[in-house]
Amino acid sequence: MKLSDFIKRGQVKKSSKDITLAKSLIKTAKNDLNFLDSLEINEISARKIMSNYYDVLRSILEAISALDGYKIYSHEAFTYYLKEKNEDLISKKFDRLRKIRNQINYYGEDISVEEVKENVKEVKKLIEELLTKYIK
Repeated sequence: MKLSDFIKRGQVKKSSKDITLAKSLIKTAKNDLNFLDSLEINEISARKIMSNYYDVLRSILEAISALDGYKIYSHEAFTYYLKEKNEDLISKKFDRLRKIRNQINYYGEDISVEEVKENVKEVKKLIEELLTKYIK
């Protein structure tokens, strides 16, 4: 599958570069990160914290795609968007996190505190790498 397949299906739309949207998404994502960092990860909070860290990562990707002139409506399409940017490793990591988030949100799966802590570290590294590479 390719990003063009998602465009054909209407799950990604080509648009003009949207700097205002990108700035807003980045500001919100950074605020959300600060909030999430203030929370304790425990048995009760683990699921929601994991899901919310994923959402911050997705928001960063949405900001980057807005700068490239794309509006992406499918979380799965971000994987292929990253591949088109030659970010194969990041795309694999993102897709793994997307699947974890889907298991939590759509199938009621539990996730351990330890797993969330490890995934949070990975999300933060990915965010930092993406911001450094793509957000000036």
